Amino acid sequence: MRFSEIDLFGVYVAPISVMMLAAWLVLIALRRVADHFGLLGHVWHPPLFVFASYLIVLSSIVLIVAR
Repeated sequence: MRFSEIDLFGVYVAPISVMMLAAWLVLIALRRVADHFGLLGHVWHPPLFVFASYLIVLSSIVLIVAR
């Protein structure tokens, strides 16, 4: 398992930054679904829940890429 830098228009970018961006985009979609169904109204602390969801999505992406 080796993560190498990604060449993005001549700038070398750490792979975790690309994974963080992908996780953020997935989280936006998940938040829209949660807002549509009113799920965030049922949690104790919505920002904390969103942050925990982001960490779960990010760690899942890292584990999938590391495989």
